[in-house]
Parts: sequence; structure tokens; C-alpha cells
Amino acid sequence: MARFFRSLPEYGAVFPLNDTDPAQGTVHMSPDRAAKFAHFAFMPLPNFTMIAFVNAIEVLRMANYLSGEPLYRWSIISPEGGPVTASNGLDINTGPAECVGQPDIVFVCGGVDVQNVTTAAHLSALRRFSRMGVALGSLCTGTYALAKSGLLAGYACAIHWENMSALKQAFPDTRFLRELFVIDRDRVTCTGGVAPLDMMLHLITARVGTARVMQIAEQFVVEHVRDNNAQQRIPLIARLGSANKSLFEVMALMENNIEEPLSRDELARLASMSQRQLQRLFHEHLGMTPTHYYLTLRLRRARELLLQTNMSIMDITMACGFQSACHFSKSYRETFGVPPTRERRKQVAPLATYS
Repeated sequence: MARFFRSLPEYGAVFPLNDTDPAQGTVHMSPDRAAKFAHFAFMPLPNFTMIAFVNAIEVLRMANYLSGEPLYRWSIISPEGGPVTASNGLDINTGPAECVGQPDIVFVCGGVDVQNVTTAAHLSALRRFSRMGVALGSLCTGTYALAKSGLLAGYACAIHWENMSALKQAFPDTRFLRELFVIDRDRVTCTGGVAPLDMMLHLITARVGTARVMQIAEQFVVEHVRDNNAQQRIPLIARLGSANKSLFEVMALMENNIEEPLSRDELARLASMSQRQLQRLFHEHLGMTPTHYYLTLRLRRARELLLQTNMSIMDITMACGFQSACHFSKSYRETFGVPPTRERRKQVAPLATYS
């Protein structure tokens, strides 16, 4: 039996944030409270996803390593203690939740078959931490456990896209957003995969500073740290269903023709439909015109290039099918709220310091 970390290992964490997020209407945790965080607890559910769990903890470990001091500590807990098996078959040893004291935040870590593995004991432990005033969070499908315990009522949250539709129906008093992670007051929820790495880098910035966060990212060979505005890429087939083959065909044509965009007439002809049918499909399933969707697609591609490459803005303008820098800048500002030049300064410049 493989075991990682000793029972109730002591190491560390923290987090920043603004007061409000006007776009989503969420109220963020105060920076003063966040800056005092030092002790994180992680409660893995049976069949939890190892990659999400480890990505979160490794950020804290690396922060301690690069700082040369134990800024953060963490504990691995479960209701009764003992080994908990991940979805990949590996075991993590845990300590009893009641013996951890009062950590600053508890993350419940989910994975496969979360509805069946979340027990009354898990819910009771989470409610007890809530009564103590401990902030609560989740990784991957752990959001389900928080919602099931009634601790997400009136909150906005994040969860893996595969589970979003079902949970929206089951918990109508909770707002499920498409963001990679959501911080709403004393709740910190995050999707799965590698997204917890981005979230934890975001959280520790208030204490360790941007320069240290960039150093941590470099240690993990991460070229771009995604912020709390980044959204999950939900596969269209998951959102719309497999029956809309004509719509997917048009979208594929758009994806493959970014640099030289096709006209609406060309799209309809290549998809063997009329322009009227094309308009109806996009309006019915996406609530927008084909032109608007195509423009948004090109702007998203432009944002990726701005944040993740050193291409000049003019080269990005041409690569994304815009005939003039003026049109590109205007469209970009209308979509993302900032001009391309400011986006480039905000994200690429700090990375250049360590290149």
C-alpha cells in the first residue's frame, strides 16, 4: 500500500483578493483575513482525483522551499482517520478531522462517484468546521459535498464541467459558474485537473508577492498563471448534445479558419445549408449570431497568444483575422474590458523578468 505524506503533516498557505467582483456579483474574502492564513487542511473523499490534490499541496511546498522558511503548513484529514484511496488506486494516510484543531481553511477533495462516497460523517465534519468559523473550499467534485451539506446556499462556486448541469438542478440555491476557481466570501471552490495549481498561486500572492509566485511557476515549468477570470473550456458536445452535427460542423470550420475568416455565405455553403438555417442554429443553441460567435472565437485565440507568447500585437492581429490594429483593439476592449496593450503588460511583462 503506497502512502504519501504522514498523518496530519505540518507544512502550509494563504490568499488575496478584491472586495467584489462586479461581473459575477460575488463578494471576495477580505485581504486582511486572507493574509493571516497559514494552516490548510485537505479532506480527500474516497476515489478523489490525485492530480488536483497534489497540485494544490505542491504550491505550498514550493513556497516554503523557495522562501527558506515554513510559511505554510497543511494537514490531511478524514472523519475517522486512516488511509483514503484515490481514483488511481494509491492511498493517502489521513488523521481524524476532530484532531486537527482549527485550520484556516478546509478543502474537501472530490473525484469519481462523488455522490456515493460522500457520507454523513463527511457532511458533519464540514458543518462542524463551518460553525467554528473556518473557511471552506473544494477541489474537483468536492464542491458537491459542500453543496450537499448546505454550506453553499447563496454562494457562487466552481465545479468540473462534467458535473455542472446535474448539480445546477440538484442545488438551485447555488450559482455554478464556468470559472476555473471562484472565491465568494469564505468559500473557495476550484475545478479539477491542474486548475488547483492556478488557484493556489493566486491565493498565496498576498503573502509571498508576485515575484515569488512567478518563481514557483517557473519551478513547475508553468509559462502562464491563469487568474480567477479564466473559464473552463466546456466541450460543445457536452453543452449542446451530440445531435447538433450541423452546428458542430460550422464551428469546426470557424476553428480551422481563424487567420482568414470565412464569410457567412461561405460557411453556409460549406455546411450545405442556407444562411437562414445557419442563423437559426446559432440563435437557438447559442443565443447569438454566427458572426458574433466567430468574432468571440478569434478574440479568445488572440488572448491566448497575448498571454502565452511573445508575438507582437500586429502579428496577433493578422493571425486572428483582423485587417486593422484599430478594429482589433476596439473589439478586444469591448470583449475583455482592457486593450491588448494592457493585457500584454499585465501578464507577459512579469514573466520576462525571469526569462
